[in-house]
Amino acid sequence: MVTDPTFYALAIVAVVLMGLAKGGFSGVGAVSMPLLALTISPVKAAAILLPILIVQDVVSVWSFRRTWDRHVLAVMLPGAVVGIVLGYLLAAQVSAVAVLGALGAISIIFAGQRLWVLFAGGVRAAPTSRWIVGVAFGGLAGFTSQIAHAGGPPFQMWVLPRNLPPAAFVGTSAIFFATINWIKVPAYMALGQFTSENLLTAAVLLPVAIASTFAGVWLVRRLQAERFYLVVYVLMILVGLRLVWEATQGLR
Repeated sequence: MVTDPTFYALAIVAVVLMGLAKGGFSGVGAVSMPLLALTISPVKAAAILLPILIVQDVVSVWSFRRTWDRHVLAVMLPGAVVGIVLGYLLAAQVSAVAVLGALGAISIIFAGQRLWVLFAGGVRAAPTSRWIVGVAFGGLAGFTSQIAHAGGPPFQMWVLPRNLPPAAFVGTSAIFFATINWIKVPAYMALGQFTSENLLTAAVLLPVAIASTFAGVWLVRRLQAERFYLVVYVLMILVGLRLVWEATQGLR
């Protein structure tokens, strides 16, 4: 088990952010990996976070099990499976720092555009609503999730313009990521990342993970649709800025 106090100070913040993301504030959890990477290797951080994510998925899926969009899942999950396989095969060649930096930049541009649309007269369906584009975004979400647990931004880029009710958006996100997190398990096992040290560290953080997920569910259910999407877009910009900053530091 990891014993560094600095690690746990950052890990608690990271797990709380992931819990809020699983509870409905999608995107903010993407900061978790960069936070943990400040004290341990990204590979080790990913291995510690995956069991925590799976437990948080249980809370999130159960809480929103009656509100989800079948069409979104049918379109995006096949692409996500392909993306996960590619992420596994290219794990040694792809830099997690570069992936996070690119995701950060794209998230800022996307969320900025959606805020402009929101304040210019309401959220409108985007041309990217075509199913083939959804498959592509699903593949990107699976790939970035396998590499760095950062599949949220690509998922949101295709789903948010559909303007689903908040509960349906969160429920669809919960089922999507619960599914791909389980699909990632064999890949992480094959890479030898589920060591006893990593699993014990994840177990220590589980109480915080569960409590923060319930907190996210409670908060989301009390936000109006317009405020919910406004919060998500602002969070995406903040997360994007953080990811770009982390990537620039890593490249140095």
